[in-house]
Amino acid sequence: MNDGFEKLVADIQATGRKYDLDKIRRAYEYAAKMHEGQYRLSGEPYICHPVAVAAIVLSLDLDTDSICAALLHDTVEDCADKTNLQEIKRLFGDEVAMLVDGVTKIKLLQVRDKEEEHIENIRKMLLAMNQDIRVIFIKLCDRLHNMRTLFAKTEERRRDIALETMHIYAPLAHRLGMQRIKQELENLSLKYLDPIGYEEVLKAIEEKYGQSAGLIENAKEKIKERLTEAGIPFEIEGRTKSVYSLYRKMYSQNKNFDEIYDFYALRIIVGTELECYTVLGIIHEAFNSIPGRFKDYISTPKPNLYRSLHTTVIGHDGIPFEVQIRTREMHEVAEYGIAAHWKYKSGEKSKESIDEKLRWIASLLEANDNTRDPDEFIQSFKTDIFHDETFVFTPKGDVISLPLGATVIDFAYAIHSAVGNKMVGAKINGKIVPIDRVPQNGDIVEILTSSASRGPSRDWLKIVKTGEARNKIRAWFKKEKRDENIEVGKDELDRELKRYGRSYTEKQRDEVADAVGRLVGINGGADDFYSTIGFGGLTVSRLTKMIHDEFDRVCPPEKLPEELPTEPVVIPSKKTNGRVKRGSGIVVDGQTGCQVKFAKCCNPLPGDAVVGFITRGFGISIHKADCPNAVASRSNPAVADRWVEAHWELGNNEAGTDLFEAILSIRARDRIGVLAKITSMLAEMKVSVLDIAIKPVPDKGFTLINLTVGCRNVAHAESIVSRLRTLENVESVCRGSGT
Repeated sequence: MNDGFEKLVADIQATGRKYDLDKIRRAYEYAAKMHEGQYRLSGEPYICHPVAVAAIVLSLDLDTDSICAALLHDTVEDCADKTNLQEIKRLFGDEVAMLVDGVTKIKLLQVRDKEEEHIENIRKMLLAMNQDIRVIFIKLCDRLHNMRTLFAKTEERRRDIALETMHIYAPLAHRLGMQRIKQELENLSLKYLDPIGYEEVLKAIEEKYGQSAGLIENAKEKIKERLTEAGIPFEIEGRTKSVYSLYRKMYSQNKNFDEIYDFYALRIIVGTELECYTVLGIIHEAFNSIPGRFKDYISTPKPNLYRSLHTTVIGHDGIPFEVQIRTREMHEVAEYGIAAHWKYKSGEKSKESIDEKLRWIASLLEANDNTRDPDEFIQSFKTDIFHDETFVFTPKGDVISLPLGATVIDFAYAIHSAVGNKMVGAKINGKIVPIDRVPQNGDIVEILTSSASRGPSRDWLKIVKTGEARNKIRAWFKKEKRDENIEVGKDELDRELKRYGRSYTEKQRDEVADAVGRLVGINGGADDFYSTIGFGGLTVSRLTKMIHDEFDRVCPPEKLPEELPTEPVVIPSKKTNGRVKRGSGIVVDGQTGCQVKFAKCCNPLPGDAVVGFITRGFGISIHKADCPNAVASRSNPAVADRWVEAHWELGNNEAGTDLFEAILSIRARDRIGVLAKITSMLAEMKVSVLDIAIKPVPDKGFTLINLTVGCRNVAHAESIVSRLRTLENVESVCRGSGT
């Protein structure tokens, strides 16, 4: 006799409830006979799995037939040569056979592809759920034990099963109010989908709890004292938020770990609803509550039956924590949801109440009675289970849910960090699409990856919609591109400092960076500050005031003549609102409307001879034909085939309303008022100034000025250059290149 089964029997007897132990023993013996000679990948006899599933089923307080079905749930699917449903029905009755059938996958199904097979099995499961909700209870218990033992599978199978669990079974558990199972499924899935992220959050939890455990215990003791004085019988327990819950908040809401207020929670269980509200008053009297953090789920329960009072308060040591207050019955429902209510033969009234809560299953199936269209079925399933999310597939038929508006890049990172980091393109329904494309319900999305990929682009941060993808991209840059991050951070700070029109040295810039960094908690010096800016951990725009103040301290502004402006003069174009129009007017290999960007190394304008380069993920990069980078690359055999013919649309060489970026390099003698004269002339010409970069060369007696301006075409740029050359103290002006 299996040791696990003997423990199961002992646990059944310990409940004190009436179970048919003889029937349960017969089910075990039959399952053991059917699975004889079968072993799990872990090496243990297969019978250990159904016994473990039966133990989880017992923890839900389900009945004899549910335990029997759990013991027999794999016999028909895995032992088809030995038994069938008819035999199960003959030996154990109609209900056990029906439950076993409900959790059995459809075998030898005539379908077009794995996607449809996957959908049909979901449909079958929902049909069985509609007939008897115990089907999904057993299925969730089965999936939970499989996830607990997932380590024995191959890496690919672990990921596939974890994805399915995260996107199908965990949401179903949530919808049924089975929070304990839902949380464990989510945590186990995350462990295999993003092991690095999982370990980071787990470590943060352990560190934070270790630092503050004593403070929470003090709060717990204070509450115990107050409730005892009030004469209210109670139970109190503490918890921390689950790893996945914290992970999701951090990535989806773009929060730091320290910004999550309900990390700690104390749960108080009392006898009646009235006592719940009495305890709430005592808690608010003892601690300061955080406004907007009180929720009454007793008077207004959640759709999944959850009822409780939630409030977040500040402990006397300044540590925020959540307090949940509920009755014992509410607690059982919070932990086990529908299963806590399910007393299968507890009376017609009770059964009607449960059926009402499960009406969404019936309505979902009714909407699909007259169709076999997988897209329609999935759309309905998505709407009811995932609400405001997009429901799409991998090529293998795995279901992935995304927030509305999410792109294929978000999809890639939803699968795994490694998939997103190695992404070079994407297909939707077999067709190559831009990486900013938003997949629709029912789409099949394939991510194209390459081991030669150089990783994500910083431009992706502007494209992605989910905090999860954004933070994973930033994490990659933080880890892999520190030197590059530092240079990007320096450039961004330089751009901000140059707005103030004053010269400074690199040493002074580093001093500003170090000072601002310390103000925001970065104590590793200027390079750490630059790196944080570079990977997107901070943005210069949010630090403008601090940067300005520290710059004034390090480089005090001098009193200048009235005619010299202290900031660049920018004349916005009425046609474009000061913005340069990008990506228009280019024909690539005879095609218009292509996704293009203009290379910063040469800034081509209408009238310039141009060529195009097919990038990995950013469409076509347009260069001047004589751009040194383009000339060198076109002679490189490794990438020569990625260069394509390009030219401006007819009429784009003439004066138009669209503006394009052009960089003008000006060498001027170091004289007061020269910048004022340059910007004044540009204002007279109604030229938009988009950026100014100034580099004094004191020992040479001149200043280098790079102006980014809006130009209609080459002729327009040449006229601006010609006018600027006439200015006093301007030695030379020419079209320059970006850096």
